[in-house]
Amino acid sequence: MIYAAYMTDLQERGKSADRAAFAWKRLADTFGNMRPDQVSRVLCRRYAAERRKAGAGDGTISTELGRLATALRWADKRTPAVIERPAKPEPKSRWLTKDEYRALRDAASADHLRLFIVLALSTAGRKGAVLGLTWDRIDFERGLIDLGGAVGGKGRGQKPMTAEARQALTVAHSVRTGASVIEYGGKPVASIDKAFRSAVARAGIEHCGPHDIRRSAARWMVEDGVPMAEVSRYLGHTSTAVTERVYAVFSPTYLRGAAQALEV
Repeated sequence: MIYAAYMTDLQERGKSADRAAFAWKRLADTFGNMRPDQVSRVLCRRYAAERRKAGAGDGTISTELGRLATALRWADKRTPAVIERPAKPEPKSRWLTKDEYRALRDAASADHLRLFIVLALSTAGRKGAVLGLTWDRIDFERGLIDLGGAVGGKGRGQKPMTAEARQALTVAHSVRTGASVIEYGGKPVASIDKAFRSAVARAGIEHCGPHDIRRSAARWMVEDGVPMAEVSRYLGHTSTAVTERVYAVFSPTYLRGAAQALEV
């Protein structure tokens, strides 16, 4: 199977296949039994429509179909497959205040959702990385959470436990039934989107998504005066420039030196 071979190749080259595997969980029902020449615009549009009905946004759908396209081109640069992806929406700049975060966390009626929210903030990790956490990556003795992969790529790497994260993980570890940290009914949780939306509604806060917790973590660090290079490393950005472009304006020292030059 092409997609499975593609993921194996990623692993053999020392790259994480977690995000590709997560996308395949969505793609498999539609494309799992298809030959490349059977993949068409019509099929992609049908897939997009079904994913929208399930609550997925165009950005997520585009990313999933992009993974499929990458796998098919990996197998054959001249693949006959025709992939049509919805346009990704413009990036949103939504972050939570600390009061909003606490309201959201406390509105999580399910233990696995509350744990996700706490870990998403404390690690500033992306949704897929947090959902993919397994207990062998939790080091209580050293106080580290390993999101997998190398620091410097896609917000992964080892992150120190906050006090809130340690407390939440300790409770979850005491009642664990499997290898996954975020579990429900003894099984790994593939998606928290629906439960997350319900918690947002109960919290009575402005619409936000799971990725906004990561944005919130970054802004809080910057506002607290954490050096930009350290924030960038925590987020796993490829360069400090990426972090500065989005978050520098929130630093308490932003352009302070320039302003001082204008004192008379």
